Amino acid sequence: MLFDTHAHLNAIQYNEDLEEVIQRAKSENVSHIVVVGFDKETITKAMELTNQYEMIYAAVGWHPVDAIDMTDKDLQWIRELSSHPKVVAIGEMGLDYYWDKSPKDVQKEVFRKQIQLAKEVKLPIIIHNRDATEDVVKILQEEKASEVGGIMHCFTGSLEVAKQCMEMNFYISFGGPVTFKNAKKPKEVVKEIPMDRLLIETDCPYLTPHPLRGKRNEPSYVKYVAEQISELRGVSYEEIATKTSDNAMKLFGITR
Repeated sequence: MLFDTHAHLNAIQYNEDLEEVIQRAKSENVSHIVVVGFDKETITKAMELTNQYEMIYAAVGWHPVDAIDMTDKDLQWIRELSSHPKVVAIGEMGLDYYWDKSPKDVQKEVFRKQIQLAKEVKLPIIIHNRDATEDVVKILQEEKASEVGGIMHCFTGSLEVAKQCMEMNFYISFGGPVTFKNAKKPKEVVKEIPMDRLLIETDCPYLTPHPLRGKRNEPSYVKYVAEQISELRGVSYEEIATKTSDNAMKLFGITR
């Protein structure tokens, strides 16, 4: 079985054929999908999907790009949703210095508030990091995020950073980029991550893995990530599928 730990089936790209996308995932032995909500609209849709599909779970949080839009009322709403039995994480949250919609100080404040909330409700966190590694690690350390741990989502950083994050109780998750021919760093790092800290994801509809780059991504394609990792590590596909699923179940507190 495969576990897609980060998907955006709540995106408009699936408005026309979501049912077919879900069926294709099932046919490729994807047993669980975490749909990530990161603003009002996508959180609402993620919650709807958890009620519609047994295999779908939700993560609820506020994206750093939109940090400037988050109100105290939104944070309280996330707190309330966190008690839902199929909400398994808070996020995605973090820092994004590539886009400049939200000032850095606002992003940092919203990031800290969400870590504090996750510790209150005792749920792991899902971290979005773009061009902000030093500040992300620093805030995770300062806020003692190790108390809940979580996922470094779609990791493309160095082995050194991965080790710092694993020391704080985080899993390292790889998506489509690990399959890209020019992605030297993720390929090197994925070989070194301990098996009990490894996760896989699609981040669909984005970051479609090779050999389907250019197409819309979907959960069934998580198999290409697992195949690439099994090849890089020199172990069977089945071992990667089983271990990454077991890791995800453990982190999210899901029983088979």
